[in-house]
Amino acid sequence: MENVEKNEYPMRINKYLAKRNFCSRREADKLIEKGVVKINGKRAALGDKVNESDSVDVNVKKNKAAIKIRQYFAYYKPIGIVTHSPEAGQTGIEKIASFGTEFFPVGRLDRLSQGLIIMANDGRITDKMLNPEYGREKEYIVHVNKKINNFFIRHMGEGIDLEDFRTKSAIVERLDEFVFRIVLTEGKRHQIRRMCAALGYEVTDLKRVRVMNVKLGSLKPNQKREIKDEELRIFLSNLGIIQC
Repeated sequence: MENVEKNEYPMRINKYLAKRNFCSRREADKLIEKGVVKINGKRAALGDKVNESDSVDVNVKKNKAAIKIRQYFAYYKPIGIVTHSPEAGQTGIEKIASFGTEFFPVGRLDRLSQGLIIMANDGRITDKMLNPEYGREKEYIVHVNKKINNFFIRHMGEGIDLEDFRTKSAIVERLDEFVFRIVLTEGKRHQIRRMCAALGYEVTDLKRVRVMNVKLGSLKPNQKREIKDEELRIFLSNLGIIQC
């Protein structure tokens, strides 16, 4: 859960709930108006403030209509599909995947790559998933055009100097003569392809199979499944977000 600095108290109740990643301030105001928020056992009012020692309770079961229904999906992006801002002649996720307009891909996967994309309607998770300072793991299975040697595995794991940055250390494992697994905690544009190219290799297939605790599993291209139950609890907990 996001930390609240002691010098921020006393704090308005709507700001407090937003800081705790429970909901936005606007959503908090709606909850307060519905009477589902209590401070030290008493019904909160708009504008009320809380101190660090106060007990805040939100009874979402009492009025679920006041809560935005947030959903999260694991989606298998096929090769050739663009995750963001498709250009003329290209096909974006929104054209082939049956998601509502409120859903968006969290992160990117380049057009020639395939595999797992998290689709959600919860903007709270974007920075917490993508900001490299949090070190969220993303796992890929990569095929290359020539045999993988120990030099390649070692340097991919230790980090490589590219033109504009040096990659962080990564977990790298050879799976076959032409296939390796890599776990990154950052996500620069075309990073794996650029890393391979720097060592004289060309990527022939790149599939993302895991984001944090969410796995691609048995999904096929253009299939999706909802992230829920224990998988969702762990996912949101690792992001420091309260599950509504």
